[in-house]
Amino acid sequence: MARITPIFLTLANAIERQIHDGAYKPGDKLPSLREIARLRGYGKNTVVTAFESLVARGLVEPKRGAGYFVKEPAIEPERADDDSGSLGRAMDIVWLLRNQLHVAPGHLSVGDAFPPAEWLQGARLDRVHHKVARGGLGTLFRYGDRRGYAPLRQRLARKLADIGIDAQPRQIVLTHGANQAIDFIVRYFVPPGAPVLVDDPGYYPLFGKLKLAGAHIVGVPRRADGPDPVALEALLQRWRPRLFFTQSLGHNPTGSDITAARARQVLALAERFDLRIVENDALCDLHPAAAPRISALDQLERTLYVGSFSKSLSAALRVGFVACSPDLASDLADLKVLVNTSSSEYSERTVDTLLGERAHPRHLERLRGRVADASLRGRALLRSFGAEVFADTPQSLFLWARLPGVADSLATAQTLMAQDVVMAPGRIFCVDAAAPSPWSRYNVHAVLDTRFTAAMRTVLGG
Repeated sequence: MARITPIFLTLANAIERQIHDGAYKPGDKLPSLREIARLRGYGKNTVVTAFESLVARGLVEPKRGAGYFVKEPAIEPERADDDSGSLGRAMDIVWLLRNQLHVAPGHLSVGDAFPPAEWLQGARLDRVHHKVARGGLGTLFRYGDRRGYAPLRQRLARKLADIGIDAQPRQIVLTHGANQAIDFIVRYFVPPGAPVLVDDPGYYPLFGKLKLAGAHIVGVPRRADGPDPVALEALLQRWRPRLFFTQSLGHNPTGSDITAARARQVLALAERFDLRIVENDALCDLHPAAAPRISALDQLERTLYVGSFSKSLSAALRVGFVACSPDLASDLADLKVLVNTSSSEYSERTVDTLLGERAHPRHLERLRGRVADASLRGRALLRSFGAEVFADTPQSLFLWARLPGVADSLATAQTLMAQDVVMAPGRIFCVDAAAPSPWSRYNVHAVLDTRFTAAMRTVLGG
């Protein structure tokens, strides 16, 4: 069956042909959004998306208060043959994921993205399976609700209220982990060529998803207190993106937390430039409920809040969620049906049962205490090696640090590999992964392993 071209792409392609054919010359002003919408009978959002696609292609540029104008043609360098498709451009991320997710036996993964298994044993998954099976015999052999298991969504609505986000169960869509929630958002919002803002450094699996979608990835510099507001404003003025993916708390890879003042600045810019913010809070359970979150300030008006249980219960359960406005939640649930039919009700029932256990609050309290203790000790250890640590976050799974005399941490990672120590060099977390970076991501538990200390002394010669 022939693939139907979206209306905005049809419009963008038609205008591009007119530009190439000389109907519009460099410097010419294009008809207004309202005029095109009226003449062609399109919705305004369709025309806006088409113009954003033209901007991303480098054909037109917006001028504040004046409209859209045809740009001078740019001479682009030839692309290598192996960079011809979006899948090829994403394969470097796939390679990195394979190497991060699989660590050979006997190797120490200092850049690991998960708490150690012993920290999560208090969740006691082994105790709940009989409860899950006994309570769901009527539905466990069928597909579930398109939004996900209703009792878990009801519980999540209460959980969100605890962190200051007022959401109804119908505003929550359960997914196969936070990564699938992000994937649905990318599929829904991001047309090929569209500019998308991300934290830089940031969550590199997100970069792979955006590359696969053919998006133009634009990095927003990350500071110890959140996204750089000056750089963010300049990028919003230049690119007029629709989306900004960010992590407010326990930022991956820097471990930094946004401050309340910075969260208000970011939200004010989003309101001014009509920007949607995707707030990935996958490490929510490792932080206090009162910690600042952009979604709590905005109440899901222009924010989408993404959560997960991989860091507090088990990554193997693969249960995540997205909370957003009711209409958008309904659309994302429909997209979920088209892409995956449903999420796993068995896993969702398991998570719901675990969250309802009387021992769960004690498990979270112990987990947060362990993270806080390891954060303090890990920072002290790295600084004893003369390292610069990016942020003094009270409790975070990650530390972002640069070692003395190291210009490119990739070379250090290759050296440590010979000692069976696997690092996470900084360049893999940057939008420009080809540029050398002196930084690395460290897991706060893994750096306390004596094998890491011995390896570092060998590398630093002390």
